[in-house]
Amino acid sequence: MNELQKRIVAEGKVLPGDIIKIDGFMNHRVDVALMRSIAKDIRAHFADKEITAIMTVEASGIPVATITADEFGVPLIFAKKAKSDNIEGGLVKSEIFSYTYRKKVTLIVSAEWLKPTDKVLIVDDFMANGEAIRGLVEIIDQVGAELVGIGIAVEKGFQGGGDRLRAKGIDVYSLAIVEKAEPGNIVFRE
Repeated sequence: MNELQKRIVAEGKVLPGDIIKIDGFMNHRVDVALMRSIAKDIRAHFADKEITAIMTVEASGIPVATITADEFGVPLIFAKKAKSDNIEGGLVKSEIFSYTYRKKVTLIVSAEWLKPTDKVLIVDDFMANGEAIRGLVEIIDQVGAELVGIGIAVEKGFQGGGDRLRAKGIDVYSLAIVEKAEPGNIVFRE
């Protein structure tokens, strides 16, 4: 069992609706040393790949994606969930259904920051059914950039998002794949 899995078992809670609450170290209060460890593991997995940008969705994926971008020495691009006045120029968009918010959300990236020459690694804290990742892949495709792979801290394997992406030939690397989550019992994929 790796460090992340141990923390999920020790500190995580399973809430109704298949929610795995790990906000004490992952996505509300952030354990930066753990994020660095996760980033180094993702870096090691994709070490032989040329990567020019890390990409994620705001907001909870930003900590692990930022540290991963630092490990690779490349910029982080994060898709916004709402247009703000400080985004200029052409916008690249993808509509997704947010599992967290249980509603449709439009992901937005400025075309100024994502180019056809980019080789992108998507990094996120969680993946359930894969909608947010699907939206990022769609944005990368619209721009004509190359998707190198996907690094996920925690994947809910029982919701199938990662397996659908792997079936398409995408290199999806997850540090903790949860196969079963019920109060007092979290089981990881081997």
